[in-house]
Amino acid sequence: MRSSPMFRLLLGGALSAVLGLLATRAAAASHDLYVCAAFNNGSRVMGSNDGSSNGVFVRTPEGFRHIGINYPLAISATFDPRDAKVFYVACLSGVLRTLDGGKTWRLVTGWDETEPKSVAVDLLKPDHVYTGLPDGIVVSRDRGQTWQRRERGLPERGKYTQVVRADRTRQGRVMIGCETGIYLTENGADSWKRVLATAETVNDLQQSPHDPRLWIAVTQSAGALISRDGGATWKQLASVPSAKALYNVAFDAREPGRLAIASWNYGLLLSADGGVTWTPRHAGLPGEGSPRVWRTAIDPDNGQLFAAVFGQGLHVSSDSGLTWRPVPGMEGGSVQTFTFVPRTGP
Repeated sequence: MRSSPMFRLLLGGALSAVLGLLATRAAAASHDLYVCAAFNNGSRVMGSNDGSSNGVFVRTPEGFRHIGINYPLAISATFDPRDAKVFYVACLSGVLRTLDGGKTWRLVTGWDETEPKSVAVDLLKPDHVYTGLPDGIVVSRDRGQTWQRRERGLPERGKYTQVVRADRTRQGRVMIGCETGIYLTENGADSWKRVLATAETVNDLQQSPHDPRLWIAVTQSAGALISRDGGATWKQLASVPSAKALYNVAFDAREPGRLAIASWNYGLLLSADGGVTWTPRHAGLPGEGSPRVWRTAIDPDNGQLFAAVFGQGLHVSSDSGLTWRPVPGMEGGSVQTFTFVPRTGP
C-alpha cells in the first residue's frame, strides 16, 4: 500500500524529531561535572557521611549529589582517563584516592605531604600523578601508591605550588604555577626549568582545548599572560586588569575565542576574541559592586557559563553572563574547582 505524501511528511518529521532528541541527549550526556565545594556550616563533622557534607559533588538531573567523605576543604580533583571511577582529590590532609567512584577512599600521601593545592594526572601515562604542595612537588609513578619529591631545578625558596597542569598531547610534559613563576618539565619531573619569572603567585594555568600550543596563566597581581608556543615564552594580556588577584581562567571547548576569568575584585570577565578584549559579565550575581567570583567554568557540552561567588553559591548563565540563575543545592557554598569528565559508557 502506498503512503500518502502527508503521511510521509509526518513520518519524516517524527523521525527527525526523534533523531534530534537522541542527538540532544547524547550531547548533554557527553561529560559529567564534578565540583569541590565547601559550605559555611559549623555543624558538619569532618569525616562524616551525612549527604550534605563538604567535599566532592557530582551533577545529576536532580541537582548536585555529594560523594565520598566529608572534608572541610577539597581543593582539586583529577581523574584517570582509563577509568572515571578512579580519581584523586587534593584536600587539607593530603591526596585522597578512590578506585570505585567514591564509595571508598584512601589517603595516599604521607604526613609531610599535606595541604596540596592541585593534583593532575598525565593523560598519556595515567599511572603518573603530580601534586603541588606549599613547599614543592611530589610525584607518583604507580597510581598514587608511593610518592617522591621531584624538584631538581626548582628554587630552594619560592617553590610554593598553586597549580599543576599536564600537557594533554605530550607524555611527561607538565607545567606548574608557583610563587616565583611558571616551571616546566618535559621528562616527567626528573628536572624543571623556569619559563616565566614573576614576583607574584601564578594562580591558574590552562591549556586551550583547540590548540595545545596555546596556554593562559592568571596571577595574584601580575595580570594574565598568554603563551602561543607551548609555554616556552609568555606575553602579557594587556587588556586584563593586573592590580588585583585573578583566580582562574576557562576556555570554551566549543568556541575557540571564548574565554572567562574569575576575580575577587573584578568579578567575571568574558572575552569573545581570544583575549584581545574583555567585558565584565557579573551584573546580577550576588554582592555589591563587583562580586567576589571565586571560580568560573564553561560547560564543554552547551557553552553555559558558571560563576562561583565566594560563600554565596554557584550560578549559571545560558546567555554569556547577561542573566544569571542560582544552581540548586549549591546555595551558600564556595566552589573551589570544576572538573568535566568525558563519559565513556552509557
